[in-house]
Amino acid sequence: MDDQNDQKKTSYHYALRRNMLLTVIIVSITPMILVSALLLYQFRISYREKVHAHLETLVKKHKRNIDNFLKEKLADIRFMSDTFTFEELSDESFLRDRLEDLQAAFGPVFVDLGVINPNGVQVAYAGPFKLGKALYSEADWFQKAKEKEYVISDVFLGLRGLPHFIVAVRENSNGDPWILRATIDFVAFNDLVQNIRIGETGFAYILNKKGEFQTKTLIDVLPTKGPCADFVETGKKIQDRICITEKADESGNNNLYVTASLKDGDWFLVFRQRTSDAFADFRNAMKVAIVIIVLGGLGITTMAFFLTRRMVGRIAEVDKEKEIMKTGKLASVGELASGIAHEINNPVAIMVEEAGWIQDLLEEEEFGKSENLDEFERALNQIRTQGKRCKEITHKLLSFARKTDSRIQDVRIDDLIEELVSLSAQKAKYSNVTINTDIQPDLPELKVSQTELQQVIFNLINNALDAMEKKGGDLNITGSLEDNHIIIELEDSGPGIPESNISRIFDPFFTTKPVGKGTGLGLSICYGIIKKLGGEIKVRSVIDEGTSFRVSIPLSKDNETKSDTV
Repeated sequence: MDDQNDQKKTSYHYALRRNMLLTVIIVSITPMILVSALLLYQFRISYREKVHAHLETLVKKHKRNIDNFLKEKLADIRFMSDTFTFEELSDESFLRDRLEDLQAAFGPVFVDLGVINPNGVQVAYAGPFKLGKALYSEADWFQKAKEKEYVISDVFLGLRGLPHFIVAVRENSNGDPWILRATIDFVAFNDLVQNIRIGETGFAYILNKKGEFQTKTLIDVLPTKGPCADFVETGKKIQDRICITEKADESGNNNLYVTASLKDGDWFLVFRQRTSDAFADFRNAMKVAIVIIVLGGLGITTMAFFLTRRMVGRIAEVDKEKEIMKTGKLASVGELASGIAHEINNPVAIMVEEAGWIQDLLEEEEFGKSENLDEFERALNQIRTQGKRCKEITHKLLSFARKTDSRIQDVRIDDLIEELVSLSAQKAKYSNVTINTDIQPDLPELKVSQTELQQVIFNLINNALDAMEKKGGDLNITGSLEDNHIIIELEDSGPGIPESNISRIFDPFFTTKPVGKGTGLGLSICYGIIKKLGGEIKVRSVIDEGTSFRVSIPLSKDNETKSDTV
C-alpha cells in the first residue's frame, strides 16, 4: 500500500513538473516567436522595397547611358550628313578621311561608313570590308530609312556575317534622297550592357519587339519562351516606366526581372537576377535570427527545466515534511488517546461493577419495600447507560490509537452493506430517513479487515443519519466496480457542510456536532483505515442540498484476477 501511495505521489509530482515546464516554455517562447516573426516580416518588406529601389535606379541609369550612346552616334552621323554634300561624301577617299576622324574622336565604335543612292546601291564605302557597290534595296533598315529621316536598325549579321547594327540618316540632293550609314561596333555596344552586373547571377540583355536578342547573354535564354516573351508584351506598354516582376524561368527557378524601354520603345533592356541572390542578405539575416531564436528557446527551455525541477523538488519536500508532521501529530494524538482511554476505562469498569452490586442489594427483601426503589432503578439504569457510552468512547479512542489492527479476510461488500443498513434501520426510522441501496451484483470480494471496513461504512451511515435527524431525508448507498477499484458512495439530502469545514472534517477531534454527541474521531479513523488500504475517501457537499462521501478501495492482485474472469 505504501508503494502505491509513493507511486501516486511520484506521478502527481511528475505531472505537476511537466505542466509547469510546458506553461513556462509556452508563456516565454510564444511572445518571442511572435515578435521575431513580426520583425522579420517587416524587415522582409523593407528589404524588398530597398532591393527594388536599388535595381530600378541601376536600370534607369543604364537605360539613360545606352539611349545617350545611340543618340550620340546618330547625332555624329547627322552632323556629317548636314555638313557635307552627297558629292563630297561619294568620294571614297574623302569618306575614308571622315571615318578616320570619327575613329580618332570616338575610338573603334564606328566600323565603317557608306553612301547609298535611292536605288539602294552603295556608291561609296570606307571600312575594312569589301562592300563597294553593295545592294541594300531589300534590307529592312533601308526600307525604313526611305520613310524616316533617320534609322537605328536591329542587330543582324548582314553581308559581313558578323553581328552589327546600322545608324542611317536620309538626306536629299537635287530632289533625290540619298542615305549616309554607319556600322556601330557590336562589341563596344554589347559591353555597355554586359557591364550591368549585380551579385553572382545578375546580368542584363536587350530584346527587340520581336523578342530577338540585341546583345549577348551570360546564360542560354530562349527569347521566344517564358518570361522573355512576356517582357516583349510588357515592354510595349511600359514606355518610359520601369517594370519590376518576379517570375519563374524555363528551368523553374524564380528570378527578379527589371524591364525598361530603349530607342523609343523599339528595344527593351531586361535585367535578370535570381531571387535567392537578390535577397541573399535577407536570407543570411533570417538564418542569424533563427539561430538566435533557437538558442533563446533552448536557453528558456533549459532554465524552465531546472527551475521547475527545483520548484517541484521543493514542493515534494514540503509534502513529505507535511506528511511526516501529520503522521507525528496523529501518533501523538493516538498516544494521548490511548492513555486517556485506559485511564477512563478503569474507573468506568469499577462504576459499572458497583452499579451491578447495588442492583443485587436492591433485590433483597429489606430494600424491595423501599418507597424510592423506582428512583434507585432509574439511577442504576442511567449509570449503566452512561458507562456503556463511556466504554464506546474509549473503544473508539483505542481503535484510533491502534489503527485497527484486525484480521484480514475476504469480505463481500453487498452483504456487509445490507447488514449495516439493517442495524441502522431503527435509527433511520426514528430520524425519518429512507435508506436506499443500489449494489452492483457479483462484486469481487475484498481482502481487508471486516471490522475496519464495517467501522468506516457504519460511521458514514451514522453521520448521515445524524445530519438528517431534524428534517429527515434520503440516504442513497451505491456500490460498483471501476478500474479494479470498489467504489462505495453514500449520498444524503441533509443540510450540507460549509465549504470552510470541508478541508478539516478528517482532522482528529474536529466535529460540528453539539457537545456530548460527537468525539471528532469517526471520520479521522475512517480516513486512516482507507489510506491504509491504499484507497481514497472524498467528500462533496452543497449547502441545503446534501453531502456525498465516495470511498475507493483497490482490489488486491488475487481480486483483480477474479474480477477479470467474472
